[in-house]
Amino acid sequence: MTIHEDLSRRILILDGAMGSMIQTYGLEEADFLWDKAGAYSDVPPQKGNNDVLSLTRPDVILDIHRRYLESGADIITTNTFSAQRISLADYHCAHLVRELNLAAVRLARQAAESAMANGVGRRCYVAGDVGPTNTTASLSPDVDNPAACAVTYDELYAAYRQQIEALVEGGVDLLLLETVFDTLNAKAALHAAHDVFDDFHRNLPVMVSMTVNDRGGHTLSGQSIGAFLTSIEHVDVLSVGLNCSFGAAEMLPFLREVARDSRCAVSCHPNAGLRTSGEYRRRMLRYHTPAHCSHCP
Repeated sequence: MTIHEDLSRRILILDGAMGSMIQTYGLEEADFLWDKAGAYSDVPPQKGNNDVLSLTRPDVILDIHRRYLESGADIITTNTFSAQRISLADYHCAHLVRELNLAAVRLARQAAESAMANGVGRRCYVAGDVGPTNTTASLSPDVDNPAACAVTYDELYAAYRQQIEALVEGGVDLLLLETVFDTLNAKAALHAAHDVFDDFHRNLPVMVSMTVNDRGGHTLSGQSIGAFLTSIEHVDVLSVGLNCSFGAAEMLPFLREVARDSRCAVSCHPNAGLRTSGEYRRRMLRYHTPAHCSHCP
């Protein structure tokens, strides 16, 4: 059964946030040290470089995947939110892109296969997590020079392509482009993804999830939800949706707008706010077609 067929029959549940789960393990600087040879005099502190834990503490990442699967997740996301060379450069480990992504897929795949082998009674999917990077192609970093660019489209494309190549090679079932705050960044990622698919002769499903930055429903770069959907409607995607942004109740009007104007599945994974008493908000991917819009949130 394909994920498209699965979505036509039922709601699929995504896992929850990787970062907030990592925080519960009380990790220290030593847990993040990727170069065990110890030459760290010229690099910044590594604590917080969560993507590297797929190499340094695979037991933690595997345990997080396992816990989400046991909680009912149908789709688990790889620990690769910032695992492209633009973001990893902040930690002086951009050279680890391929190794990090392959390791992250291997852990997620192991968890998913183990869950299915142990009789969870459902197909468990691995989504390659592709974050927005830590920069924007649309906004100038210089208030006195609106034309200045912190990063070019070609640089974004190259960084995304390197990451996505490793994710696809590692064996993900689909890609999740999440926390989109700049559509130009997302376009570079979509461009890279489809070029990689051509190279590998594999056309994987792609989920795209934007994040709104204000109560008017705009991204950080000022684009409305409707404009965002128009900007990517030429791409055949599995789903579009919202993540982070606000809590579930505050996100509901924006989800209705996405459901009304999109022609694919709709995903929702709102910001859960501060974690309380071990309670974690899971993320929901809801299937819909235009004919089903009255049933959407």
